[in-house]
Amino acid sequence: MEDKVRNCFLSFILLIATLSCGGNTSHMASAVNDGDSIPFMTAHGISNLISDSGIVRYKIIAEEWFMYDATSERPSRWDFLKGFFMQKYDNQMNTESYIRCDTAYCHHDDLWEFRGRVLIRNVNGSTFRSEELFWDMSRHELYSSLYVHIQEPLRELEGYNFRSDERMTRYTIYNSNGFLPVEDVEAQPTDSI
Repeated sequence: MEDKVRNCFLSFILLIATLSCGGNTSHMASAVNDGDSIPFMTAHGISNLISDSGIVRYKIIAEEWFMYDATSERPSRWDFLKGFFMQKYDNQMNTESYIRCDTAYCHHDDLWEFRGRVLIRNVNGSTFRSEELFWDMSRHELYSSLYVHIQEPLRELEGYNFRSDERMTRYTIYNSNGFLPVEDVEAQPTDSI
């Protein structure tokens, strides 16, 4: 009887040892690479000039700038999480237009995403306000599906589904409303027949 108990006990121990040593499978997650979530460059208090063929075209001002490398899962990206301001200059270094927003992202060097209190002033002095705006540099256009308010010198427009050229001078806005100033015209006497 004592042998039976000992054999049962040994069989039980062997069964537990076999089940607990489930082979060489690792129960750990794959390693997190630096490129997955850590920027390769972080800068604070940015004031950066961008030139094209030796002529300064843009000035960027931001409190923080995070640059991420491209990985197999996503393209490169720049993050401006604490505000963003960009001026565009003409050939004489006069401010042609500007954009200001709470947060900005630049995806794979040609698609800008502006979010939170977006304000743009174009070359004609018109202002555009929205909560979200995209600038596709490869297609030379800006667009938004959210509400946009446009104030020009002589009229105001608002609506949804906005699309524009890069200079914000030719644009289309759908589902729109407009406000036009109308001068008071004194009533003119009409001729009676």
